[in-house]
Amino acid sequence: MYEHLKIEERGAIAILTISAPKSLNALNSAILGELGDYLDNFDSNRFRCLVLTGDGEKSFVAGADISEMAALNAAQGEAFGRRGADVFRRLETLPCPVIAAVNGFALGGGCELAMACDIRICSDNAKFGQPEVGLGIIPGFSGTVRLARLIGQGMAKMLIYSGRAIKSDEALRIGLVQAVVPQAELMDRALELANQIAANAPLAVQAAKLCINVEYDMDAENAIAFESKAFGSCFATDDQKQGMRAFLEKGKCEFQGK
Repeated sequence: MYEHLKIEERGAIAILTISAPKSLNALNSAILGELGDYLDNFDSNRFRCLVLTGDGEKSFVAGADISEMAALNAAQGEAFGRRGADVFRRLETLPCPVIAAVNGFALGGGCELAMACDIRICSDNAKFGQPEVGLGIIPGFSGTVRLARLIGQGMAKMLIYSGRAIKSDEALRIGLVQAVVPQAELMDRALELANQIAANAPLAVQAAKLCINVEYDMDAENAIAFESKAFGSCFATDDQKQGMRAFLEKGKCEFQGK
């Protein structure tokens, strides 16, 4: 169905692999279009978690395709950046959680793609960075927005202004990733977490994701009110009834997402 995406389904978990190994999975308009189409048609009622990775052991996504960007004028550059940012926003707001399994280079657009995911697990050979200023541009797929929110303004400014790439251990130390694992164990660990997520009540997980995303830009009073409303809505689900009954009866509940 797609030229540059590989799709695998394992029960309630979907695995999406960006596959353009000759360019180390660099993002161009074609790949962004396919990724956007996949996300538009993603069934969050069927799948409870999405694992996103890159093809091969060297690279998650090495960046945006410089050969495509080199000849762009200002208006075309803005449109290209907006296209990538819009696709990444669709990924960020996907109802179910998204885990980035970062295998190797996550530079430029690759780092920005990983940041649009909920959780980042990386291999011990991973490298992260926003090297755009060395090319005469800035991060254009929401990198200046998300990096500062994830690791703080000072650290984000240092990385973006310098264009320096950091290794997996430093990425973990500053909070850019949540776990570092050996290369050979990366997908197993990502799928282990995905299965843990998928075993929980999917509507509750989706509500938690929505709360965390939406409340970030709210003042405390409105954020608490939003959470209270979402909390209350959980009590209208069969999952809540079954889950609490199973707990009280010391049984196990298999949530149906209803």
